[in-house]
Amino acid sequence: MAEKAKIAVLISGAGTNMAALTYASRIGDCPYDIVLVASNDPNAAGLTLAAAEGIPTFALPHRGMNRESHDAAMEAAVMEASADYIVLAGYMRILSDGFVSRWAGRMLNIHPSLLPKYKGLDTHARAIAAGDSHGGTSVHMVTPELDAGEVLAQVKVPIVPGDTPDSLAERVKLAEHQLYPRAVADYVCRWRDPAALLARVRALALALPETDERTSHGSPGFRVGGDKSGKYFAYFADQHHGTPHIALLARTGSMDELLHLVESQPEAYFKPAYYGASGWVGIILNRADVDWDDVAHWLQRSWRSAAPRRLTRMLDIADSF
Repeated sequence: MAEKAKIAVLISGAGTNMAALTYASRIGDCPYDIVLVASNDPNAAGLTLAAAEGIPTFALPHRGMNRESHDAAMEAAVMEASADYIVLAGYMRILSDGFVSRWAGRMLNIHPSLLPKYKGLDTHARAIAAGDSHGGTSVHMVTPELDAGEVLAQVKVPIVPGDTPDSLAERVKLAEHQLYPRAVADYVCRWRDPAALLARVRALALALPETDERTSHGSPGFRVGGDKSGKYFAYFADQHHGTPHIALLARTGSMDELLHLVESQPEAYFKPAYYGASGWVGIILNRADVDWDDVAHWLQRSWRSAAPRRLTRMLDIADSF
């Protein structure tokens, strides 16, 4: 079984979503463990539950501290617990941009609306006032803009005649307790899910000019230059030829560069069967610390090496300035 992801949960109150995450983590082959529950309120009821379940806790009141200093203290506790991800579960603090940026791609939140509708507060009252047929809840990535990150999962909850914000909130809370553990589990497994990895590679590759996707030797491949004269500049390989790797195959500049990459960074690169003989490198994607900016760089570089001159000429001019 793969090593479990380590989760720190930040709360401000009862911690019912934290409890749902905790009990889900104890069932079957859940891919995460909760290593810390931290709060800005030492009297938060969720801390008592976490302690009873044997989970380390940390609390620090935010009054009298500026936002950056309080965030730094909370982050220090998270780091000491060796957490891989931060999950916000009723944490009633707007986080500083620096804190959010440092945890980009590793911080999740749950919001009681069907985002992008009704960011911020009073979501249930706003949905009822608008005459919506459904309210609901969304799990999303945390970004500096409030409630604006990528939506990972949603559940709709019907609004029934006579609903009040409180009655709707009660049913939405039940939906949250089902959705959040599943969404967190799915997210921390993304790095070993071939479909999720291919989707990310595909989005980056097809954003490049005159690129299309075709299957080649059983693998998704990406070409540039048109239907008749197009050349492949990347392939997606899912544990092909007996390797344990899910990988992007891209062109290097030379065999010497390929061998240097494999020798100096074997955790990130390998020499793929068949393609390696032509100087292609395998960039390992099924690892938790993939730098997707680097993956994008490899795709752009490989695209450029295969693209016709008419496409690269303007890029060459731009690079000269």
